[in-house]
Order: sequence, then C-alpha cells, then structure tokens
Amino acid sequence: MRAPLTANVAQLAGFDEVIDVRSPAEFAQDRIPSACNLPVLDDAERARVGTLYKQVSAFEARKVGAALVARNIAAHIERELLDRPKNWRPLVYCWRGGKRSASMAHVLREIGWAAASLEGGYRAYRRVVIEELENLPAQFRWRVLCGRTGSGKSHLLRALEAAGAQVLDLEALACHRGSILGDLPDSPQPAQRWFESRVRHRLAGFDAMLPVFVESESRRIGRISVPEALIESMRNGECLSVEAAVPQRVALLKEEYAHLVADPEILVGKLALLTSLHGRERIAAWQALARAGRMDDLVGALLDIHYDPTYGRSTRRNFSRLDTARGVPLTGIAHDDFADLARQLVAED
Repeated sequence: MRAPLTANVAQLAGFDEVIDVRSPAEFAQDRIPSACNLPVLDDAERARVGTLYKQVSAFEARKVGAALVARNIAAHIERELLDRPKNWRPLVYCWRGGKRSASMAHVLREIGWAAASLEGGYRAYRRVVIEELENLPAQFRWRVLCGRTGSGKSHLLRALEAAGAQVLDLEALACHRGSILGDLPDSPQPAQRWFESRVRHRLAGFDAMLPVFVESESRRIGRISVPEALIESMRNGECLSVEAAVPQRVALLKEEYAHLVADPEILVGKLALLTSLHGRERIAAWQALARAGRMDDLVGALLDIHYDPTYGRSTRRNFSRLDTARGVPLTGIAHDDFADLARQLVAED
C-alpha cells in the first residue's frame, strides 16, 4: 500500500523525523519542538524570490526559486540525509503546506522514502498550539511553589523533576529568572511563539492523574507573557509555601546570580533601573555596596526593601489559596537537602 502523501498535526508521533523547510529566521521564531531545520530557501534567498514575485512577475520568481530550491534540497540530501534507511518516514512542513514542503517531500518520495507533507503546514500546527494552551491547563492539578525571592523555589523544582515529579519550569522555558536582574548570561529569551510551543509540548506530555509542580510566576517573565489560561489555572492551584531563613536566601541568590557578583558593574547598571521606585540616593548607596563587594549587605537590603514587599503584595493578590498554604521549610540549601525535600513531596502523591 502506498504511504499517504499528507498527515495532520495529530499524526506527528507516527513519523521518524520532522523536517521544517522554512527559512532559518522563520524557524527561530517558532517550530514544532522535534523538528530539524533544512531550509529549501535561506533568509536571503526567500527575500530575493519574494522581491521578484512582487516587482517582476510570478513566473520569474518561480524560475529562480525552483533553481534555488533544487540546489538546496540536493545539498541537504548529500550532507544530512544519506545515512537514513530505506524505511525512514519523514514529515515535511513549511509555512502553510505549500510548494516548499511539497518540493522536498516529492524528491524524498522519488528516492524511495515514505515522506509526507503536513496538512496546512506550520499555520495548522500553530492553531493546535493556541487551542491546547486554552484547554490543557484546566485538566491538571497544580501544586504551586510560593515563597519569597531566594527561598529556593527553582532549586526545589529541579529536584522535584529529578525525583520523577511532573514539573513545568516556566523560568527555564523563558530563559529568565523573572526579576529585573533575571536575564541569563549567554541565554537570550526565546520568541513568544517558541516559548508557547515549548509550554504546550510539556503540557501535552503530562498525566492528568498526577499533580504538576510550578513556581508562582507573574504574567510576565522578562519580556515573555505566560498564556492566560495557564496563569489562571496556576492561580487556582494548591499553594506550598517554601520557607527559608534570610542567610539561606542570601546564599542562594549569590549562587544563582554569580555572574553579577563576579562583575559588579553589570549589577550597578541593573540597579539603576530601580531608581523610579527607590530614589537616587538609595540606589547610589546600593551601587556603592556592589562596587565595594559587600554583596551580603546589598542582597539583604534588596530583599528587605524591594523584593519582599513586592512579592508579598503580588502573591497574596494573585494566588487565592495562599492563606491556606502548607509550609515547606528548608532544612538546608545543599543539593541533598533539596533532593530529600523533593522526595518527601513526591511521596505524598
């Protein structure tokens, strides 16, 4: 029986590999999480063909585009695909399931591989992401880690995942720690759509019979927005209040923000962003502490004056079950301490 020429988003798991033939810029904005990028037109080539289409004619654009596409497909086969076995089943997609994916899939089928094109292309996949981000969050039992800044919530999330719990680490997916100091060195934030695809991919893999652990995030993590249905489901979840002493919190924050401790001038610049909230005199005093290397004093002041009041107001306003939260005290801040606490929480379910 001849293999089908097309498949839909629900059939993705039935293929050995997913190939995104859009340009690298399109791929960077968003893609199916399992896809590799083998563009039949790169960014410059796509712009060139588009300009010909608009300024000259569709016929001239198709001639130039066909030559470019043929060369690129040949190069991908030679460089990337020659080791694929005869029974390999790839799924190919482009923006809307048009000529780019059809061209690649046709050549692969002529070789003898059971290649198919994704019906509707990336746009069909994106519609599924939007729909599932609206519907999936309400299906899960959320356990929300609340706690003041530096109380080890992110450490505990990682320990929970290592212990086998279902964890949605939004800060990891957003490549940001969620505060004004939260940029990660050498890890720029993803595009909004790519963040949403990664969240949907995680949710789709969860078992609705088991709880999902998440941190008490705000609606924005850096420049990324958390999907509305997800934030509402989280805010209705069971709250666990992670409790740590101030010296523990200072130590954890110095560890998490080691790049700022190592380069105080970066920290000085970020502190300036708080001037409208705390005034120039206080910011200057904090900047002096940073330059003097008095990080314990600086972090303690930031917690007392900036982070704790802000977090307290925000969390009590947004998480309806915080008043009934069970306390989860840290006995220590070593790796084994978090691992032991995570195992205790997992055992409860």
